[in-house]
Amino acid sequence: MNPAVKPLVIFSHGKVSGQKGSRIQALSKICEKNGFDVESLDYRRLPTNERVTKLNNYLLNLSRPYILVGTSMGGYVSAVAGLNNDPMGIFLISPAVYMDGYAEAELEKLKCPVTVVHGWQDDIVPVENVIRFAGAAKADLHIFDGGHRLREKLAETETCFGQFLDNCREQQPQHRLRSVANQ
Repeated sequence: MNPAVKPLVIFSHGKVSGQKGSRIQALSKICEKNGFDVESLDYRRLPTNERVTKLNNYLLNLSRPYILVGTSMGGYVSAVAGLNNDPMGIFLISPAVYMDGYAEAELEKLKCPVTVVHGWQDDIVPVENVIRFAGAAKADLHIFDGGHRLREKLAETETCFGQFLDNCREQQPQHRLRSVANQ
C-alpha cells in the first residue's frame, strides 16, 4: 500500500437523516484527528435495496482500505455491503437489523471486526434484534441507557468509535497511521 494513502471511513446515514448529520460530523472529527479520510454518501429518497447497491458500486471503484460506519438503516446497509466486500471493520449505531421489510442477509458471515452501539430504550430497532446480530456476527456490543438516536450518549459513542478505529489498525498493522496530533 502506498504510505501516502489514508484509509477511508465511509458513513451511511439513516432513513430520516442526511449525510451531514450532527453524529456523522462529530465522528468525522475523530476520523480526521486519527488520520483517516472521510466520505459520507447521500442516500436520501432511496429505498433500502438501492442504498445497498449505491454503496456496493462505490466500493467497486475504491482502491484503498476503508471502514464502513452506519446508523439505523445505514447500519443495515453497511452490514450487508460488508458481506460482499473487504472492509477493515464495520461500526454500527442503532443498526436496523432483522427488521420487517428488509431483505434477509446472512449477517453472521461478516469477516471483519464489528462494533455495535445501541440504546436500551430504542423504540425503532428492538434491542433484542441487535443482541441477536452481535452474537451471530461475534461483534463487540455496547448498550447504553438511551433511545434510537442516542443523543444523550454521544460522548460514549465517540469513545467507542475511537477505540474501534484503534482496534482496526492494531488488527491490520499494514494500515497503521500516526495520529494527526503526532505528525
